[in-house]
Amino acid sequence: MKKINILLADDHKIFREGIKELLIKEKEINSIMEASSGSEVLSIAEQQSFDVIILDIDMGSPNGIEVTEQLIEQKPEVNILILSMLSIPDFILQALESGAKGYIIKSAGKDELLTAIRCVSNGDSYFSKEVSISLMEQIQKNKTTKKKKSDIPLSKREIEILKLISQEYSNQEIADKLFISTRTVDTHRRNLLEKLEIKNNVGLVKYAISKGLL
Repeated sequence: MKKINILLADDHKIFREGIKELLIKEKEINSIMEASSGSEVLSIAEQQSFDVIILDIDMGSPNGIEVTEQLIEQKPEVNILILSMLSIPDFILQALESGAKGYIIKSAGKDELLTAIRCVSNGDSYFSKEVSISLMEQIQKNKTTKKKKSDIPLSKREIEILKLISQEYSNQEIADKLFISTRTVDTHRRNLLEKLEIKNNVGLVKYAISKGLL
């Protein structure tokens, strides 16, 4: 079993202690270090590596989104999970576009938080149900008349994988469903990003929704 090292950042000590108490009893959690501000996160992350960094958005300056951008710039491989009270689409999109791999709401239960941590620690994405709904509503509102990519041909396999990515399946789950290797899934994912000129999984979800694939 993979042991997960976590950096938990929130400006409310009682919240950090509550989350730590919930998680530290789990066998797969190896350690949990705490930070109370964005600047403290940056300082700690510069000296140590973590499997998952859990960030609140509203932590003063720099906020969680700004911290995410700086961390990704310094360590592109870092796995960041946003845990926030805010389900505002603009904040969600900013967080994901800045490089966060997951976003869940603080009202989530322990099981969902653990699921999100597992996914993000493996480099996969995780959005809570409320976040997914909020994103889809925003995307539908923001449809524009920009040049469509309907003339870009996708193979049957690429469409299958795009649908599964958009439904939040991990690389391993997609591989199991399609009876292919995780490396093949990752190759298809990279090809989709390059072919569609999209930067990340959020863009793939937007594309799939705009094409009626979900």
